[in-house]
Amino acid sequence: MAEANRPRKPTIEDLDIAGRRVFIRVDFNVPIVDGTITDDTRIKASLPTIRHALKRKAIVILASHLGRPKGRRCQDLTLRPVAARLSELLDSPVTFAETAIGTPAQTAVADTKPGGVVLLENLRFHQEEEGNTPEFARALASLADIYVNDAFGAAHRAHASTEGIVRHLTEVGIGLLMASELDYLGQAFDDPERPFVAVIGGAKVSSKLDVIHNLLERADTLLIGGAMAYTFFKQQGLPVGRSLVENGLLDTARDIMARAKTRGIAFELPVDHVVTAEADGSSPYEVLAINDPAIADRLAVDIGPETVERYSKSLADASTVVWNGPMGVFETDAFAEGTTRIARAIAAVRGTTIIGGGDSVAAVTKAGVQDQISHISTGGGASLEFLSGRILPGVAALPDRPADPAV
Repeated sequence: MAEANRPRKPTIEDLDIAGRRVFIRVDFNVPIVDGTITDDTRIKASLPTIRHALKRKAIVILASHLGRPKGRRCQDLTLRPVAARLSELLDSPVTFAETAIGTPAQTAVADTKPGGVVLLENLRFHQEEEGNTPEFARALASLADIYVNDAFGAAHRAHASTEGIVRHLTEVGIGLLMASELDYLGQAFDDPERPFVAVIGGAKVSSKLDVIHNLLERADTLLIGGAMAYTFFKQQGLPVGRSLVENGLLDTARDIMARAKTRGIAFELPVDHVVTAEADGSSPYEVLAINDPAIADRLAVDIGPETVERYSKSLADASTVVWNGPMGVFETDAFAEGTTRIARAIAAVRGTTIIGGGDSVAAVTKAGVQDQISHISTGGGASLEFLSGRILPGVAALPDRPADPAV
């Protein structure tokens, strides 16, 4: 794991923020339907950092993106509903600035007293945000004395508010949410308690290729599920029916399995699966062994009960578990059984359990076991980048905390 991703960065607790203007980059990219927030998990996740700043009477300036407006103002993507919801959660007024830079933002900040909060309008209403232009980064920085990045979900993007702004402020650090993300993920990869079991699912091997390669250097067991398993099956000459296969990665699949064997890593694939003609649940389905040619013109939509039992046994002995990606088409209730049972098996693990990626988070929530997981990552793309061993620009841009003096 690249050392730049380890939580050796100054945190908001290390910074002298009392009475000062603190620009906190948060991830308030939440679903909003007809002006109503349907899931405020990401807002709640940033509350500890915000409250820490408020207790010290800082002037808190919050900034986030929402959706993909592509540099244009879009009423459907305004952060105004977020300001209202945040005000409810804090039980305190939140000033909403109509723009992220310029006079409205400057006035909102100037009028805010210590212990107050300003939420800037959607950063991505300005194309300069994603372009990471120096002028836009400088304009954001001019609003504050101190910069804190608490947006793990955006840390894999080198944008003006995550990377460029750091060049214009000398006092910078990470928030409590970011510190927690880096701590859990970093320890899992650099110094995990063993056995270390990784559960990797999802549709494509290509989207998780770097994750798998990185895990082959660190995990003791890899449990593979989802449609990605069928590229491995085809490489072995097993029947796959209409299941998704990446034919260009058949040699890669063979090499991955050979590498796992050489390293003594248990690389487990499903032994049975649920097959059907249509993934929407409108057709009959049945459980077949992986080598059963009856899959024919059907496709696999879930792991089968025998696979669940085998995987659950591997998980029962684990001390560290990382899960990224569902075991099948879990969003269709008829095919959610495998993913749900794996979620429950992970929740029962006595060691450290980490969920990374939007679909996996949705799966543990659907299974009702989210409160039994050690750490649920707020960043889908960022957690995938981290699991792949890549440096996160939003973290790498920050200076390291000074080394502790030798004893």
